[in-house]
Amino acid sequence: MARLPTPWARVRPRLEIIPFIDVMFFLLATFMMVSLTMLHNAGVEVKLPKMGTASGVDAQPEELTVSVNRDGQIFEGRAPVSLGQLKARLAEWRQAAPEGRVILQGDYGCDFGKVVEVLDAARALGIERLIIRTEKSEP
Repeated sequence: MARLPTPWARVRPRLEIIPFIDVMFFLLATFMMVSLTMLHNAGVEVKLPKMGTASGVDAQPEELTVSVNRDGQIFEGRAPVSLGQLKARLAEWRQAAPEGRVILQGDYGCDFGKVVEVLDAARALGIERLIIRTEKSEP
């Protein structure tokens, strides 16, 4: 039995890598955008005060975020705590991460006295690496 010659018999299959590169760039961009949005999820949502001389700080693995909301409620991460519970948690955290830092964020309309109490509790435990989170104001 004779075979009929076809023009496709000589064409070798080939793997197109251009669509794979497109998919990889899309995944890279997606993961970058997701990781950027995760940076602000450490504490509760508060309206930060604005500051003209605010500067960015690199994230570190040994950080503890403490927030004071508009109602004066204190949060360690996303969990509400009392001032006594916060002092105990800061003491435990200080033992586990002696070179760590505390990020304090207070709502623009909160009672400043609560923020000072949290600041004083951290300083009383010997925590010297404290950052007060603000937003950069428009010039």
